[in-house]
Amino acid sequence: MRGSRSFTELTKDISPERRGRIDQRKEQLRQEMTLAELRKAFSLTQDTLAKTLNVKQAEISKIENRADMLMSTLRNFVQAMGGDLEVRAVFSDRAIEISTFSSLADKPGKGGTGNKKQPTVEA
Repeated sequence: MRGSRSFTELTKDISPERRGRIDQRKEQLRQEMTLAELRKAFSLTQDTLAKTLNVKQAEISKIENRADMLMSTLRNFVQAMGGDLEVRAVFSDRAIEISTFSSLADKPGKGGTGNKKQPTVEA
């Protein structure tokens, strides 16, 4: 049996290029979460979120485990946590926000708040 070694000893020979790739992947993982992980990151229980959305706790569980859902369901879920939903199309050279879904939230009768932020234009 080999003696135990510290993490520093195990990683001391990693090249700067590999360390950079590892750091990029760590950051990517920090920015990607399931709905359940997102809810937990805000220290919310399914029951608390269910009360906010006026549904039963079981419905929150279903939403969190669903692979396919209506955009309005996802938007309401995110808004119940205090956030706004943005949808982007990501290409190799740019990311473009798709405004169709955010503009639906502002239309009367579509569950919107009427508090749509003005889009930012980059030159």
